[in-house]
Amino acid sequence: MDAGSMAALGERLHAGETLRTDDLASFAQDAFGSGILGIAWDELSLHRAVAHVDPDERHHQPYGIVHGGVWCSIVESLASVAAALQVAQDGRFVVGVSNSTDFLRAHRTGRVDAVAEPVHVGRTQQLWQVVLTRTVDGKAVARGQVRLQNVDPAALGSPEGQP
Repeated sequence: MDAGSMAALGERLHAGETLRTDDLASFAQDAFGSGILGIAWDELSLHRAVAHVDPDERHHQPYGIVHGGVWCSIVESLASVAAALQVAQDGRFVVGVSNSTDFLRAHRTGRVDAVAEPVHVGRTQQLWQVVLTRTVDGKAVARGQVRLQNVDPAALGSPEGQP
């Protein structure tokens, strides 16, 4: 998803909309995490991001359970998308500076719901908490928090010819 598309989504959210599955069809095709991880975006607002995944053998480590790196990547993806939408309409973007994910119980297959909510949305940084819960019994399998830096591209210095 390019910066213009992200900014357009951000404007809709800042106008008070909550985007649901139908609104997110094209977003889901492009947003990081959708392809390899299989993240399906269900709802986006300025107050939370909701998605789900259906882990299977592709996501397993050698002992037949979901690899912890998968949970970390899902946590990072939800927090990053949610945080980016907070600042996109201003032409800014976010970069993760810390991801701390706890693995609470083993999981093999079956739908897991993920919900990201802001702990702090500040001028320079944001902190988001993400909880991943098994749909079958409502038990959390992992939870994490991601701190992100709000970046103004105009403030970035780079040598000539370098991105």
